[in-house]
Amino acid sequence: MSNDKTSAMSNGSDSSGDENHERGNWSRKLDFVLSCLSYAVGLGNVWRFPYVCYRNGAGAFLIPFVIMLFITGIPLVFMELSLGQYASAGVVRVWRASPIFQGVGWAMFVVSVFICIYYNMIIAYTLYYLFASFAANLPWAECGEWATEACSTETKVQILKCKRYNGTWCDNQCVNATAVDFSYMNCTFYNGTSKLKSPSDDYFHQSVLDITDGIHTIGGIKWELVGCLLLAWVLVCICLAKGIKTSGKAVYFTAFFPYVVLLILLIRGLTLPGAMNGIVYYLTPQWDKLGRAQVWGDAAVQIFFSLSPCWGGLITLASYNKFNNNALMDAIIVSVLDSVTSVFAGLVIFSIIGYMAEVLEQPIKDVATEGAGLAFVAYPDVVTKLPLSQLWSVLFFAMLITLGLGTQIATATTVHTTLLDQFPQCRKGYRKTILLVVIAVVCFLIGLIFCSQGGMYMLQLFDNYAATYSLLFIGMIECIGIAWVYGADRFLTDIELMLGSRPSNIWKYSWKFVAPVALLAILLFTAIDFSPTEYNKMKFPSWADGVGSLISISSISMIPIVAIIMVIRERRKFSGTFMELIKYLSKPLDTWGPYLKEHRAQRQMMGDGYNQECQIPLKEQGDGQKV
Repeated sequence: MSNDKTSAMSNGSDSSGDENHERGNWSRKLDFVLSCLSYAVGLGNVWRFPYVCYRNGAGAFLIPFVIMLFITGIPLVFMELSLGQYASAGVVRVWRASPIFQGVGWAMFVVSVFICIYYNMIIAYTLYYLFASFAANLPWAECGEWATEACSTETKVQILKCKRYNGTWCDNQCVNATAVDFSYMNCTFYNGTSKLKSPSDDYFHQSVLDITDGIHTIGGIKWELVGCLLLAWVLVCICLAKGIKTSGKAVYFTAFFPYVVLLILLIRGLTLPGAMNGIVYYLTPQWDKLGRAQVWGDAAVQIFFSLSPCWGGLITLASYNKFNNNALMDAIIVSVLDSVTSVFAGLVIFSIIGYMAEVLEQPIKDVATEGAGLAFVAYPDVVTKLPLSQLWSVLFFAMLITLGLGTQIATATTVHTTLLDQFPQCRKGYRKTILLVVIAVVCFLIGLIFCSQGGMYMLQLFDNYAATYSLLFIGMIECIGIAWVYGADRFLTDIELMLGSRPSNIWKYSWKFVAPVALLAILLFTAIDFSPTEYNKMKFPSWADGVGSLISISSISMIPIVAIIMVIRERRKFSGTFMELIKYLSKPLDTWGPYLKEHRAQRQMMGDGYNQECQIPLKEQGDGQKV
């Protein structure tokens, strides 16, 4: 038995069927596809896409969204899945293909750290609502002691409607006759605000958040949220304690369960009055919006936020694939299903927004709530209209938790795997688990700022800057590094080795020209059409956007910083000119290539000068220069 195991390991696989006995592989191909889908389909599809769509002209936004899917989304997803699968390495080590671009991997690492910190706060809000759903009556169904004057009740809505028609609300009816003697009637004269908020809106901002009047006032800590954030990190650690073998099984639930709940909510939403008005608003293009650069920029950013290229998660997940997996088919399936899910979630949310506008008798554009509040205002409101509302509330927030965990687990895996690749001694024994716990504790402590009364403003700032426009820049440099420096033809040859056939040259031209030019144009036009960050129709001060810019710069600055450090380090022992040094650092390392020896041998036989252009001749796997 031991001889069989030794023989299997010498061939690159172990007794469990893994090709890579050091890092491991997915148990089944479906585990990987569902993990990618669960990673891509997250809270952003539910709480980010609808309000970005609303903000950019509703149906008009779908046009640039679909265009950006095919121009930048699918090509970059295919590139990253192929890159991680070919090298069986994380976001930093894959840049052995061209070491001077290693900063791209560290930029992805920083982005993933930022996402880990603030994304788990959304899961914490969801846990808060999940626990509140077990109350005898859903606390946001009616205005409670936390309510402001703007909190709407059915009676208050009727009084305002009566007042608009110059009537008076008496004896639970609207009296509009001037000859009526009101002294004999029980009349209500309401002089409050004419802008009402739903109880779910008031509950989220006044009870859950106890929100301050702006980002300039952070306020105190909400300890209930601290407890929920801690629990969220505990769940992440449990899911990752035994690596991809267990997380690959969990995705069978996290990938399918959300669709069941969303379908139920859509069916129920369509039965509510005003729902079709919301859907018509959602699907009706506002053509004048297409002339704004911000709309196209937001479409590209949403593709990045939703499909998650340049976060590093796709490279990390693909690095656990077997070498001959069909990454092209996986990229198309995951990208299309993710985008369809976003549009489907938009139908659900706008049917609910249409209903809320009907009840509050306000325009649809005045009812929609921005940011994470959309998932915690519009969705909870419609749940109260379902029979057995507590049951549906539990199911709904359980769905949000599964959506969030799918993305959070993959993002935390990226951070964890990157550090393990850099410090392989941590893979031994319990060190791997200890490192995971350290990551969770550090991110939890930093995330406490989101648990304050002004934490939602900070979360909105991170959402706008941590993983948005910086991703466009990272994606552009990634395309340059792979398609131009490493070589698109060479990369297609690498993919041919995995797939058994050479992909179309369309991908080469997309990586070399279309995707980077589109990303650069969007960056330039977006800078010209910049608008301040805002939440709940409140614009942030300029200093807050300055802080947000620093958040973006902190990730993309890793690209030049790492390149400069490498040049300075190698310059001391390099005898050639500066340009020769740059060319030297741009060539693949001897350790670059497939993990298994037989795949390396096949790659050498395919030629194209690959071996001659490496920094030094290829050595046996596991040895060689380390960058």
